[in-house]
Amino acid sequence: MIAELYKWLSPEVVNILLVLFLSFLIGLEREERKAGAEKFAFGGVRTFPLIGLVGYAMAFLSGEQLVPLALGLVAVALFLSISYWHKLVTGGFAGVTSEMAGLITYLIGALVFHQFFWVATALGVATMLLLEMKGGLEGLTKRIAPDDIFTFTKFLLLSAVILPILPNEQFTQFQINPFKTWLVVVAVSAVSYGSYVIQTMSKGQGGVMLAAVLGGAYSSTMTTVVLARKSAGENHPYLFSGGILVASGVMYLRLAVLLALFNHDLMNLLAPSFIVIGLLAICTGWFWSRRADEGAAAVTEKIESPNPLELRAALLFAVLFLAMLIATHLAVVYLGQAGVYTLAAIMGVTDVDPFIMGMTQAAGDSTPLHVAAVGILVAAASNNLVKGAYAYFLAPRRTGIASALFLGGLAVLGLMPLLW
Repeated sequence: MIAELYKWLSPEVVNILLVLFLSFLIGLEREERKAGAEKFAFGGVRTFPLIGLVGYAMAFLSGEQLVPLALGLVAVALFLSISYWHKLVTGGFAGVTSEMAGLITYLIGALVFHQFFWVATALGVATMLLLEMKGGLEGLTKRIAPDDIFTFTKFLLLSAVILPILPNEQFTQFQINPFKTWLVVVAVSAVSYGSYVIQTMSKGQGGVMLAAVLGGAYSSTMTTVVLARKSAGENHPYLFSGGILVASGVMYLRLAVLLALFNHDLMNLLAPSFIVIGLLAICTGWFWSRRADEGAAAVTEKIESPNPLELRAALLFAVLFLAMLIATHLAVVYLGQAGVYTLAAIMGVTDVDPFIMGMTQAAGDSTPLHVAAVGILVAAASNNLVKGAYAYFLAPRRTGIASALFLGGLAVLGLMPLLW
C-alpha cells in the first residue's frame, strides 16, 4: 500500500501523512479521556500529531546520526516531565500514561522516516489498545490473585529463561541431553499449568466432571485421590466414580499428546490405541455419572486441586526423569526386557510421567522400540490399578467399589494393544 502511494505522491508526503494519521489516532483517544477529566490532563488531537512531526523532523535532520535524534527525545521528555510535575502540584491524578504515549509518538515519527512502517504502525496500534483497554486491564488485578501471577512467572522461568541456555547435546553413556530433559519438564508443566489455569478461571463452576477432565490433564492420580476424599462427604456414588474414570481416560489422551511431541515412532505404535481407550473411558464415565443418585443433594463444596506448577516439583520431575533414563538403560543392559517391565510396573505406583517420558527419549537408542512401548502400557495399567486401590480405600463403599472395578477394567483394556 505504501509503495502504491509512492507512485502518486512523493515519499516525504506519504511519510508525513502516516505520522499524522498514527499520532492523530493516539491524540484522539487521549482527547476522549481528557474530556472526562476534572483537572489537568496532558495532550489531545493537536499535541500528539505535533510530537509525531517533531520526531519525524528530528530524524530527517539527523540522518543516520542517532545522537541528535536522542537529544530530541530528551527535549520532548523534559516537556512531558513539566506536564507530569504540573499534575502533581495541582493535586490531580498523577498517572504517567499520557506522557509515555507522547514518547512513543515521537519514536513513531522517527521510525516512519527510517521506513520501519510495520514497526511504527504496530507501536501505534498497540499504544491505542493499551490506552483504550484501561478499564479491562486494571480490572485484571481484581480477577487475578498475586499467587497466580507468581505461578506464571515461574512457568516463564522454566520455559523462557532456563531452557534456551541448556546445551542440546548428549553426555555420558546414558545419552543424557540437558535440553531435551528440561524440554520434557516444560512440556509436562505446560499441560499441568494450562489445565490449572482453566480450572481456576472456571472458579469451580463446572463441578465434578470439569475437575475430573482438567485434573486428569495434569495428574489423574492426584485427581483420583481428591475426588475419592471429596466423595466421602457426599452421597453421589455415580457422579464421583464416573469422574474418577473420566480423569484416567484423560490421562491416556495426555499421553498420546506427549508421545506425539517427543517420539513419533512410539506415537505411531501407541497413540491410536490411547486415543480410543481414552475416549471410551471418558464417554463411559460421563454416561455413568449422569445416572441419578437417589436421595442425594447437590454437591456442597467446590472441588479444587492444588497448584501443580511448583519449582520444587519441576526439579523433582527432572531428577526422576534422569533417574528413569539411567534405570531403564541399566535394566536393559543387565536385566533385559523383564527388568524394564518390572520397573514399569513399580513406577505405576507413583507418578508414571517421568518413566513414560524417559521411555520417549530412550526408545530407539538405549531401549528397543517395542520394549519401550510395552513398558509404557504396563506402567499405565499399573497406575490404573493403584488408583483403583486409592479410590477403594479412600471413598465410601459404593463409590470405592465402582471406581475400583472401572479402573481395573481400564487397566485390562490398556493392555489389550499387547495382542497386536
